Amino acid sequence: MKKIGIIALALFMQNIYAQANRFVYQVTMKPDAANKNDIKTENAYLDISAEKSMFYSENRLKRDSIMQQNFQSGGARGFNRDQMEGLRSNINYSIEKDKINQKTFFKDRIGRDNYSYEEDRPLTWKILPETTKIGEYKVQKAETDFGGRKWTAWFTTDLPYQDGPYKFTGLPGLIVKVEDAQGEYSFDLMKNYKIADFPTMNQFGNTIKVKRADYLKQQEKYRTDPMSFMSQQGGGFSQTRIGGSGIASPRSGGGGGGRGGNQNPAEMRKRMEDRIKEEAKNNSNPIELK
Repeated sequence: MKKIGIIALALFMQNIYAQANRFVYQVTMKPDAANKNDIKTENAYLDISAEKSMFYSENRLKRDSIMQQNFQSGGARGFNRDQMEGLRSNINYSIEKDKINQKTFFKDRIGRDNYSYEEDRPLTWKILPETTKIGEYKVQKAETDFGGRKWTAWFTTDLPYQDGPYKFTGLPGLIVKVEDAQGEYSFDLMKNYKIADFPTMNQFGNTIKVKRADYLKQQEKYRTDPMSFMSQQGGGFSQTRIGGSGIASPRSGGGGGGRGGNQNPAEMRKRMEDRIKEEAKNNSNPIELK
C-alpha cells in the first residue's frame, strides 16, 4: 500500500508539474505614427511553465483553430472571410523564454518565411520603493530603458512567477502592468487560469534562424520593396496572404481561399502591393523604435 501511495503521489506531482498557467493581458497600442488617436486593443496570452514561457496573440490561437478545423475537413468548407478578418492582429510575433538557459527568442513572419532570433540585449531594471495595489495584487514599481522607449512596470511577488509580457523579464515577480513613457504601448494583466499544456502553433513556410541585426535588415528590405522581397523568396502570389507584419498564410488574418484564381496577375500584384504599403503605414510606430 505504501508503494502504491508513493506512485500515486508521484503521478499527481507529475501532472501538476506538467500544467501551465495562462496569464491574459490586455494590450493597448498606437501603431500608426501619423495617427495617435487610432488606438488598438487586443488580448495576448503569456503561458508559463517551470521550463519556459510563451507570449502570443489570442487571435492567433483562434485563427490557428479555424485553420486546423479547415484542414481536418479537407478544406471543403472554405474560410469564413468575415470571421478571419475579425481576427486580424497587431501582434503577429511570438516570444518564447527559455527559463532554464535564461534566453529569449523572438519569432515573426516576413513575407513567406518565419524568422527567429535570440534577443541579445539584457534588460536592466531599476527597482523603486514605491508600492500600490492593482486589482488583487500588491505591486512594486520598476523602470527600464528598452528598444528606444522608457518603460515603467509594476510587478507582484504574490504569484510564484518571475516573468512578464513581451520580452519583459528579470524582475523578482510577475509583471502585472508595464507601459512606455509616451503611453503608446501598455500591457495590463486581466486574469489567469491553468491550462493542460502549451498550444501547438501552426507554422507556414520556412523558419530561418538569424541574428537580431539580420532580422532588422530583412524587415527593412521588405518595407522598402515588398514585391522584390517576395520575388527573392521565390513565392507565388497565390500562395500567400497579407498579415499584420507582412504577407503571410491565412492564419495571419487575411481570410484565405476561394478568390484570385481567375484574376489578372498584374491586378493581384498591384492590390497586394497597395495593401502591404497600407499595412506598413498602419504599423509605422513599432513597439521597438531601435
